[in-house]
Amino acid sequence: MRRKSIIPGFGLSFGLTISILSIVVLIPLCSLVVFTAKLSPSEFLYTITRPRILAGYYVSITTALAASVVNVVMGLILAWVLVRYEFPGKRFLDGIIELPFALPTAVAGIALTHMTTTNGWVGKLFYDLFGIRIAYTRLGITIALIFIGIPFVVRAVQPVLEKIDLQYEEAAMILGADRKRTFFSIIFPEILPALISGFTLAFARCIGEYGSVVFIAGNTPYETEIAPLLIMSELQEYDYAAATSIALVMLAIAFVILSVNAVLQSVVAKRVSNLA
Repeated sequence: MRRKSIIPGFGLSFGLTISILSIVVLIPLCSLVVFTAKLSPSEFLYTITRPRILAGYYVSITTALAASVVNVVMGLILAWVLVRYEFPGKRFLDGIIELPFALPTAVAGIALTHMTTTNGWVGKLFYDLFGIRIAYTRLGITIALIFIGIPFVVRAVQPVLEKIDLQYEEAAMILGADRKRTFFSIIFPEILPALISGFTLAFARCIGEYGSVVFIAGNTPYETEIAPLLIMSELQEYDYAAATSIALVMLAIAFVILSVNAVLQSVVAKRVSNLA
């Protein structure tokens, strides 16, 4: 006897899924290809390989990569503290992790800029003690990207840590394993897929970030000018073909990142299951 489903039939559900996906994702992405098609292959290649554009790609990718690496380390520590320890204000800290999701990125950018200029609380301290400028440098861009990317790592790792049975760690310690070996032999293989997922999601978000970065970057050509800002500059000049060409490259980079994430997660999951 065929069981009744609580959701509509496959035909209706699949149709609604494709319709929503097309309206929200496919049609906007296809518009990039349509506008870019107005350029010849040589014009397209020239547009996306201009020295200023290549410098923008480099700044966006390197700062996003650095921020994502920091987020993996700090996100793991934050998730570990939230899962393994009880302390006053734990729920508040757990909730504030998601503040970058709710806070308008422009507000975050303005706040971080005021804090990290040579007259700001943090910026003045670093400049007076170490002679390091934060705002209007790539370091400032990296800090802004750390702020908006860290929730991806914490929220990816936290539920995995919550599901790990403490009995496995206790058994390893009874058998003579120290804390370091217990972590890397028992815990780390379990959370590795989540860490990879958090890293790639944060990396993809950081590459395309605009609002929180544009204020703190300083926007110096070839130095602190990010790729999303170059897209906005082309749009302000009504050069839609050039803007969509740059955006298409960014889309391709994001697609590659997510594809690598899927492959790595599959490989790591198979290795973990084989070891188990």
